[in-house]
Amino acid sequence: MKFLKILIVLILLVCVAFFFLGMKSKSGSAIGLVDGKLAACPSSPNCASSEEDAPEKKKVKPLAGSLSQAKQAITALGGTIITDQEDYVSATFTSAIFKFVDDVELRPGPNGGVHIRSASRVGYSDRGANMKRIAAIRAQMNAK
Repeated sequence: MKFLKILIVLILLVCVAFFFLGMKSKSGSAIGLVDGKLAACPSSPNCASSEEDAPEKKKVKPLAGSLSQAKQAITALGGTIITDQEDYVSATFTSAIFKFVDDVELRPGPNGGVHIRSASRVGYSDRGANMKRIAAIRAQMNAK
């Protein structure tokens, strides 16, 4: 019985911690362009990017298509466009349970296509959520 009480308290503490991290993520914003490119991913595994300097484990291919198509895919998947400029787009996605906010950033590629970066604002691991999000955006663009 004592073990069960300790387990319940630990679960509640973890839930409270996740709730506060979710609240903290709402106060951030996308990094934006750095020297004309999407910002480099941090050392934590909660980011994916198509920029050339992205580490292999975080690297994805640029999206085929236009910024307009990518924006349509993002909104179709539940994202919210925050910044919409000719050379840069930022959007947010919010998780259902703890309301974690993740940023998705886009820029046109020099040879066509769209570079993309998806990153969590808080925490260390995203359990592959950013890679999956980029794959979903890509699939939504290909479905049209």
